[in-house]
Amino acid sequence: MNPAPNLVLVGPMGAGKTCIGRRLAERFGLHFVDVDQAIVDDTGSSIPAIFDNIGEAGFRAHEKRVLAGLLERSGQLVSTGGGAVLDADNRELIGQRGFVVYLRVSVASQLQRLQRDRNRPLLQREDRAQVLQEMAAFRDPLYHQVADMIVDTDLYSPAEATAHAVVRLAALWQISELPA
Repeated sequence: MNPAPNLVLVGPMGAGKTCIGRRLAERFGLHFVDVDQAIVDDTGSSIPAIFDNIGEAGFRAHEKRVLAGLLERSGQLVSTGGGAVLDADNRELIGQRGFVVYLRVSVASQLQRLQRDRNRPLLQREDRAQVLQEMAAFRDPLYHQVADMIVDTDLYSPAEATAHAVVRLAALWQISELPA
């Protein structure tokens, strides 16, 4: 058993972190928090507007601050943005404050799931497949680095992936309180 105060989902865009995360949070009685939504709530701007106004580096600074604040609490399922693992401090904090589930998805499935999405600034290009391939090549080792458990979401519906994860989590993770 690996105790941790929070359950944290990492993985690329389109892996199902929000959809599966909501289901897992309900199943385990956790408060669901989407880091991207928390950034929007904190700044009052959409993710695309943040990227337009202050660029990816500015967005990552907001992400780091918001993620650190969220992980000070316990009893949450925290759904991170796909790039949260790019920052070494984020990776360390995620590992310290959460049991980390990597929701893995193939680029082919990402392309299918995200084909109509116009809200992700890093995908607003014609060469989406190449962008996703490059991100996967760079980020996959970082997801593996922080992961306590991996769930492949390619072949499962959100309900099936959730059921699969619940069984494994029940055997591997228990919630713990943060030290006072």
